Amino acid sequence: MIVPEYWAEAIRDTRHKGRRLVVRRFGWSDDSVAAAQAHAELRVQEALDTLLQGQDVPRRERLTNYGVDGVPIREQIVERQDDLVITRNSYGALCLNTPNVLFADIDHPPVPTTWALSWVLTVVLWSGLWVLGANLINGTAGFLLAATVVIALNALMLRRTKRNTQRRAQLEAQALARMERFSAKHPDWHLRTYRTPAGLRVLVMHATFSPHDDEVQQLFAALHTDKLYMRMCRVQHCFRACLTPKPWRVGIRRRIRPPFAAWSAEQAFRPDRLQWIAEYERRARGHAACSFLRAYGNEGSVDAKAEAVRAVHDRMTQAYESLPLA
Repeated sequence: MIVPEYWAEAIRDTRHKGRRLVVRRFGWSDDSVAAAQAHAELRVQEALDTLLQGQDVPRRERLTNYGVDGVPIREQIVERQDDLVITRNSYGALCLNTPNVLFADIDHPPVPTTWALSWVLTVVLWSGLWVLGANLINGTAGFLLAATVVIALNALMLRRTKRNTQRRAQLEAQALARMERFSAKHPDWHLRTYRTPAGLRVLVMHATFSPHDDEVQQLFAALHTDKLYMRMCRVQHCFRACLTPKPWRVGIRRRIRPPFAAWSAEQAFRPDRLQWIAEYERRARGHAACSFLRAYGNEGSVDAKAEAVRAVHDRMTQAYESLPLA
């Protein structure tokens, strides 16, 4: 895993065969901005030379959800503890990055949320039907018409909400059953399971691993780990877990500034960014990123590195607090 301290960007703007050619590349270093800039200049020149030789390479490195092949995690580093690195991601949440303590991210298929829609429709129908009823007949009849329709609609919405709640419980039960089966086949493994807003999170405690180990891929397959997360582990040579809530789940709709993961000191310490972070942290204190469910397997087998990561993870996610998940 590489999570560099310093980043820089280099640009080559030239003409080739009558056409403008603009190439951008990032460079990184743990030593200094100057070293990162030198690395960026080297990488951009290599990319330009490749293009001029007629080979097709990207003009710029576009970020995906978890970075790009060959480029380390480009996020603001908030804290380092040995090889454990905590970063702030592109939407402002804190993330734990570890090269060898195994996390698995299990997202359930999405289930529609209906309570918000129910309240919106209730308000709209109350207003609309009241006005309509009052204009067509008398005010009392309008009120009764509106009440009848709203009550019927809410009854339908409540039934659907109940079905969605049951579906979520069913999906979690299926995921936990897969955990039980894996644990039965690997009794020497020590697994900790957490509930997240989108599904489950698994932390492996008995040993450390490389993201490219066959055992890791077997665990991922057996537990139906999120495919995007699996790709991130391979590309970034690390495991990762979100430590704080997603901003929109705690009522923050405005994007952090700049609206991407800050990779320079100038970006990281912008006043508007610091103001956003302060508001986010205030709201996040009332929510947990995950909650501990149970452990599986050989609980007496605990790797020291995994235990150190677990302590940080459980404290920062507020996994043992009686708080709503977000």
